[in-house]
Formats: sequence, C-alpha cells, structure tokens
Amino acid sequence: MESEKLRRQICFQAAQLLHARRETSFTNAKWRAARAITRSYLSKDALPTDLEIRMALQQLDSTTTPASSHDVADWNDVDQPAESRFDDFKALLGPLDKVRLNRTEHPEGDLLYHSLQVFHLAFEARPWDEEFVIAALLHDVGFGIDPFDAVNATLVAVSPVVSERTLWFIQQLPVQHQKGEGTIGARARRRLDQHEDGEELRLLAECDLNGRVPGRIVDSLDEVIQTIQILAMED
Repeated sequence: MESEKLRRQICFQAAQLLHARRETSFTNAKWRAARAITRSYLSKDALPTDLEIRMALQQLDSTTTPASSHDVADWNDVDQPAESRFDDFKALLGPLDKVRLNRTEHPEGDLLYHSLQVFHLAFEARPWDEEFVIAALLHDVGFGIDPFDAVNATLVAVSPVVSERTLWFIQQLPVQHQKGEGTIGARARRRLDQHEDGEELRLLAECDLNGRVPGRIVDSLDEVIQTIQILAMED
C-alpha cells in the first residue's frame, strides 16, 4: 500500500513538471519527481507508466495551471492581476460538483456543495478574514485532481494562488481533525494550541464538520467568488 501511494505521488509530481513545462520528457519527469520525493532505491517497475502520467496530466489540464509548492503568493506584493486569482479559484472548485464522498460522513451530496457550506459557515463566523474564508472554500480542491492523495494535491494546487496564512490553515486542517480525534501526540497538540491562529484553525475544523447538511441554502460558486472579490477590495 505504501509503495502504491509513493507511485501516485511520483505520478502527480511528474504531471506537474510536464504541465508547467519544467520537463518535456515523460522519462525525465518521472525520474526527477522520484528523486524529489524519495532517496530510496526505486526500480523502473516501481515508477508510474507514461499512460498513468498522461492521465494525471489530463486532470491538471482540466483544472488549473500548477506551480511549485514553494511558489506561495504574497498578495501584498504579487503582480498577478486579482481577477486571475479568482479565475483560478473557480477552475479548482468547478470539478468538485462531480466528486461524491462517503454518504455516511457526507450526506450533503457533492464536494462542491460541501465546500460552499464550509465557506458559508466560515464567513458567518469571520466575515472580515479573507484568508480564513478562502481556506474554508479551497480546503478540499485536491479531490478534484488526485482523490488518492487529495491533501498533497490540494497543497500543490492552491499554493500559487493563496497567501502563506491560508496555506497554513489548509495544511494544518487534517492535523486539527486528528487532534479532535485524539490521534496526535502532546507536542503536536501544544504546537497547534500555541499558534497565533490556533483558535481560527479550531473554528475551521468545526465549519468543515458542520458543513455537511443536506438541503442547506448556500450561495452559488459565482456569488461566493464575488463575495471574496468584495472582501479583497476592502482590505
């Protein structure tokens, strides 16, 4: 199982390299991705096939243009037009209306509806906090890219279009859920509790858990994007 997860990670990373045109060869992309992810020896058979990478590349082509996970945007300095950022949000979120999750945990329906619910709750709680509500909206977009490794896919996809603080919320949300379940150690718990945004992270986790109500009335994706645009103009 661990080797299969590694194979998927290499596949997705190789597709990112090809999509960003940092590599043009499938062979070079897969080996470069493998070296970036693990130092362990890998046989040729342990690597994804060209067809697997091509399928991952097609998924990326239908969502958004990727960038390195280190290229986190600082929206106080960035030269990219704000409209481009909002277009990226819509491109990432659009495919989620086709993603269905476990009905026991998510009786509300598709993942886009869940994301809109989480945004709705987050905006009710912190209507002034643009970075917080964007994290609520984008926290699950990786399921529309690589459902087998959705957390990493989310972080890679959103890192070029969100602030460092928003990225921290999204990155730590699974850890906060583990904290609520009592499955992380004391050191990790203290780190979250003592963080300056620890309270907001706990609130985000609550919004995520509560944003699973069938029939809840929420704004459309276009209306939500418009709300964020207005919020950004007020900063």
